[in-house]
Amino acid sequence: MAIEVRKVVLESVTDASGLAYLIETGVFGADDVIAVVGKTEGNGGVNDYTRILADRAFRDVLLEHGTRPLSEVKEIPMVWSGGTDGILTPHATIFATVDAAPSDEPRLAVGYAMSDTIRPEDIGRPAMVEKVAEGVMAAMKEAGIDNPSDVHYVQTKTPLLTVDTINDARKRGHTVFTDDPLESMNVSNGTAALGIAVALGEIEMPAADRIGHDLSLFSSVASCSSGVELDRAQTVVVGNVRGVGGRYRIGHGVMDDALDFDGVYDAIRSAGLDLPERAQAEDLGGRLVNVFLKCEADPSGRLRGRRQVSLDDSDVHHHRHIKGAVGGIVAAAVGDTAIFVSVAALHQGPSGGGPVAAIVDMG
Repeated sequence: MAIEVRKVVLESVTDASGLAYLIETGVFGADDVIAVVGKTEGNGGVNDYTRILADRAFRDVLLEHGTRPLSEVKEIPMVWSGGTDGILTPHATIFATVDAAPSDEPRLAVGYAMSDTIRPEDIGRPAMVEKVAEGVMAAMKEAGIDNPSDVHYVQTKTPLLTVDTINDARKRGHTVFTDDPLESMNVSNGTAALGIAVALGEIEMPAADRIGHDLSLFSSVASCSSGVELDRAQTVVVGNVRGVGGRYRIGHGVMDDALDFDGVYDAIRSAGLDLPERAQAEDLGGRLVNVFLKCEADPSGRLRGRRQVSLDDSDVHHHRHIKGAVGGIVAAAVGDTAIFVSVAALHQGPSGGGPVAAIVDMG
């Protein structure tokens, strides 16, 4: 079926009124919602419970307005990324199926899959890469995507390490990649990204000693998040398929560094909008639905030759520095602060930069 995709702003941590409005006005039905990707206003860390609150609010709306049982509503992929530092706005992008006339033009398609259980000792290791890769291939099949080049955005949510899961692994005689739960967020994201890259043929299966260390290995379409909410890899694959119909199309690009807003315009062009060589927000004509990007502070401590100090800041974590900075740059480029900007971009795009996906309304 064709995909309808809409963006709604969260006016509070538990605000799902935007979703309810779309259902009540007939844009799509509650039972037609297949995925949600959103930003919440928490700290973006291990203990960011705003993700859980937003998740509950959105699922409650689907239960109230739809007919699916709780067991099915619980399985709907909802990927919440915490932290709206700087000028970023909490929001959610909602994907739903709708009836539409078939089209020979490439149009948005979405597939979803859950991996096998990812144990604490798998994180940062080839076992997790393999499990994520299998999930990506299953989600591609569900979306009807045969060619990896038609995949432009893969959003995952994977488990990270906590004190409890670290202790659990040790009791069972296993070691873990790191004892630091916050660092495990970055490692989990990076390992998931390598699984995406393997599934799409961007890289070969990496050796264990290259995971988290060889920064030349990355996926150009991966956007990976992790949290305490689940113990499997939740995967949403978004690409284009001919014949499904609908109004929307997706493309992708890469930001080579934190200042590379041209990478954002490249993603929008890839999605199908014609833009002038030196584009600006006014050229988008209201046809951009949303952009989704990953970013990180350059591990070299330099940005286009200039020294950066965020990695040395003991008061404010560098994730918050870079998220606020890149969020401001991209918001200016597209003229909207409700954009999906996520950090911990290990193996997601080039080191110091990150992948960008853009969804546009083709009318």
